Amino acid sequence: MIRGQKHHAVLPTATHDEAARQDFVAGLRVHVMRDVSSGNRTLYDTKVLPRFERTHGRAPADRHEVRREMNREPYHQAWGALLRTTQEMIWESVGSPIERQLDELIARNKAARARAGGSLRLDPALVVPRYQAATDIHVMPGSYHSDLCDDDLTAGAIYDKGLYIYAMGGLGDSNQDIGRGCIAYLKQHFPDLKPRRILDVGCTVGHSTVPFALAYPNAEVHGIDVGAASLRYAHARAESLGAAVHFSQQNAEQTDFPDGHFDLIVSHVLMHETSGDALPRIIRECRRLLAPGGIMTHCDVPQREGDAFDLAIPDWDTYNNNEPFMGHMRDTDMRALFTACGFESGRYFDGYVPNDTLNRDKKVAFRGGDGKKGKPWAVYGARLAD
Repeated sequence: MIRGQKHHAVLPTATHDEAARQDFVAGLRVHVMRDVSSGNRTLYDTKVLPRFERTHGRAPADRHEVRREMNREPYHQAWGALLRTTQEMIWESVGSPIERQLDELIARNKAARARAGGSLRLDPALVVPRYQAATDIHVMPGSYHSDLCDDDLTAGAIYDKGLYIYAMGGLGDSNQDIGRGCIAYLKQHFPDLKPRRILDVGCTVGHSTVPFALAYPNAEVHGIDVGAASLRYAHARAESLGAAVHFSQQNAEQTDFPDGHFDLIVSHVLMHETSGDALPRIIRECRRLLAPGGIMTHCDVPQREGDAFDLAIPDWDTYNNNEPFMGHMRDTDMRALFTACGFESGRYFDGYVPNDTLNRDKKVAFRGGDGKKGKPWAVYGARLAD
């Protein structure tokens, strides 16, 4: 089920038993997201909503009232427990194979990085922001930033393999479809864009950075992140996949690049994993780094749409899956935020990005709490005047 991930030099391998365990976890996640999740909507429509209306003489006013009512229901509780358990099982299923072959992976990492089409620049003095260090985002042990030994790449390897299982293959064979979708959006709406320099903010292992390097071969492509282990892995992975990317360990709130250095700045699922205090600082830094006529796009989860139930279900991740900033991000007025950070309101844009794998593949991927496929990714952006 999950063995279609594209091979590269530092992709962890699995024994027969390890692969079988990963297959089981992926199959369980499909079952929970497809079959069990659909019962949430039925539960709400047939029991929770009628009970609330009888008690209060009105429909729920907001998602918080719906969430509290749903949390009382054993079915919803069981669904949440299964989803959280499956999330933990993903990381466990990939962690053991990585621990077993870590020395080999480090050696392969060094060999791949020696090709040096791109570069890697680490900063041992960098302080990881508390909003990243204080929680294991997505319940991933150690999160994206932990550095456990000399030349470590554990965090990058766990994220690369684990994300493929988490998405059930729904991000493509290299977990690349968020980046590819953002590229398709840009080429459709800004066909004149010919960037000289591109920056991917919060790039982790470069799932979306590599597609930009391949789509814009004449551009100098940079990726920044706070995690050294993720960046070591990202560099070797990119070299193995034939992409020259310059990775550096930096906090996106304050980088060492000069003013106006980039024609295109992108991020992919960064905003919902960034604190409400840090997000404006990141947007202002992007504004500083953009050249005249430059474009900034942040590809992330969509803003809230639908009835109170549709708005409540995504909050499960906020409260139960170590995604403490997702609710705030979904509620943020992006146009107002970008304007406050120096972008002209009239140059703001947003929309949905295509997902190649979801569009062509019949397998289940990225279903919501009601078991239905939705619009998984949105883009929020602005363009500077020339």
